[in-house]
Amino acid sequence: MRSVGAIWERAAQAELERAGLRLFARNWHCHYGEIDLIMRDGDVLVFVEVRYRDSAASADGTASIGAAKQRKLVRTADMFLAAHPALANHTCRFDSVAFSGTVDHPTCTWERAAFEAY
Repeated sequence: MRSVGAIWERAAQAELERAGLRLFARNWHCHYGEIDLIMRDGDVLVFVEVRYRDSAASADGTASIGAAKQRKLVRTADMFLAAHPALANHTCRFDSVAFSGTVDHPTCTWERAAFEAY
């Protein structure tokens, strides 16, 4: 459900902004897929995948970003960089922000460099 995802994306954005990152784009999409948040961490461009799993879920949000999803995120990031050539030479990384628990009492796990582009 899109509205539920938007809640967690806003929460992830707030968490990252508290840590000093700045929002560049939200929900950037192309035919390969969508990147939830694109942030700036100093000179580093950060592509962020946001996940939510309730407490009954078997795998946490970060673990649910498998190889196929990683490939889609990398292809989507490549398209973003092609659309923004001024950013093409910036260092990039892929982070994940995973939430679990309830909306009232969430647990947040931010994994910097959750995976490498290959």
